[in-house]
Amino acid sequence: MKFALALVAFAASALAQHIEIGTPKNFAEVKAGSKITVEVNRPNSLTGSTEVGIAIGLWPCGGAKGASKCASTDVSQVLGSVVYTGSYKPQYDSTQPSKPPHQNFEITVPSSFSKGQVSLGVAHLSLVGAGSEPFYEFTNTTLVIS
Repeated sequence: MKFALALVAFAASALAQHIEIGTPKNFAEVKAGSKITVEVNRPNSLTGSTEVGIAIGLWPCGGAKGASKCASTDVSQVLGSVVYTGSYKPQYDSTQPSKPPHQNFEITVPSSFSKGQVSLGVAHLSLVGAGSEPFYEFTNTTLVIS
C-alpha cells in the first residue's frame, strides 16, 4: 500500500512539471526561411525542480492546412531539424502576472521546407524533487508552411 501511494505521489509530482508551447498556436501559418518566436511555458508546481535544458526542432510531415496529417503521423518523439538546444530558464513576466513562467526562443524555419505541415517539437529535461530524479518529456504542435 505504501509503495502504491509513493508511486502515485511521484507520478503526480512529475506530471506537475510539464511544459506547454504557448506560441505559435496549433496550425499557425509560417513561411520557410522566416524567424518565429517559440514561447515555452512551465506552469507552476508545488514540487521543486531544476531545469536542465530543452531542444526545439521542426519535422516536415506534409498535408494541407486543417488536415490532421501531422497528428496521424507518429511525430510524438521526433525533433527533425534541430533549431535550438540549450538552457531553459522560465521566468514570470511582470507585465502579465497571470501568465505562467516561460521563456521565448527565436528560431528560423529552414528555407528548404516546402509548403505543408510541420511538427514543432520541444524536448524538455529537468530534475524533480529532493532526490533530483530525471524527468524527460516531449510536446509538439502543428504549423503550416505557406
